[in-house]
Amino acid sequence: MDTVERQSALQIITQRLVIFTSIILLLVAVGLYLGVSTDPVAGESVDGLIKCKAEPTNSLEQYKFDCTPYLKSPPEQERSYLVLLVFTAGLLGGFVSIQQRLPRIDSKELSLLASSWVSVTIIPINGGIFAMVLMLSFIGGIIQGELFPVYHEVEIDGAAGFARWLKQGYPMTGMDVGKLLFWSFVSGFSERFVPQIIRNTSEK
Repeated sequence: MDTVERQSALQIITQRLVIFTSIILLLVAVGLYLGVSTDPVAGESVDGLIKCKAEPTNSLEQYKFDCTPYLKSPPEQERSYLVLLVFTAGLLGGFVSIQQRLPRIDSKELSLLASSWVSVTIIPINGGIFAMVLMLSFIGGIIQGELFPVYHEVEIDGAAGFARWLKQGYPMTGMDVGKLLFWSFVSGFSERFVPQIIRNTSEK
């Protein structure tokens, strides 16, 4: 592969990575927008309409509306979308990693990457998966320390408790959320990071 062919392959791979990552980011953004706008938060019902209690004020049946009982603070939201952000951070880490590695990849591997969408996109996807595995290790207390996030302990009492844990599990503070997203990016950027943690844990 001469210099021109190599540059052409690099352009093809970069273009595919940008297209794939942009589509994923768009889907995540749409999912977050639709999810937040349809959650029963700040006086809104699931269908997006204001959910208030109507009370008659006089004999002419005029009504006043009290929305207070239906207002919810952020910790009481029905769902936590942090998993999407964790996956996205891992995916972006994988994207940056492969972009930095491309100039050092040999011509044969570069040609293979340029000839297949799957070969190009599998690295960012693995980054997202590794990020979610790392998040589970934080939740389970497998990895602990000042540099790592701390999660709320949610009691699981059957299927309902498990569903609540899936929807409402989140770190204790904003600083912990920042740590989670940072390590999620790292898990995608360094593709050996999470596999090494898994190996070390399984050997104990």
